[in-house]
Amino acid sequence: TARDVLPLVADIAGKQQEHFACISLNGANEVIEKRTVTIGLLDQSPVHPREVFADVIADRAAAVIFVHNHPSGDLHPSDADRRTHEQLTQAAKILGLRVLDHLILSKNGHFSFQEAGLI
Repeated sequence: TARDVLPLVADIAGKQQEHFACISLNGANEVIEKRTVTIGLLDQSPVHPREVFADVIADRAAAVIFVHNHPSGDLHPSDADRRTHEQLTQAAKILGLRVLDHLILSKNGHFSFQEAGLI
């Protein structure tokens, strides 16, 4: 669940720039590695599937969780967040990976795509 992941990614919740991280998991949904993929600007962080999945593939992961922060404090996914999520989900399907969740963090809490029924 999102609550299980939050301690692993709490470090990016209050950052002043947007950070996008990816957590690789094995077939038993155990964390292999958490990596920051990109560090962007105040309100955006460019994300490309090639960069997101390069290490995930090397990890021989079975599943992934995406995480990024919103320095503004707003927890709702933007249109760009939804487009990025869809693009990464399609790429994951092609690679045979399960997307377990996509979390948005801020100093005000978190938003889970899975809990909101968007996965």
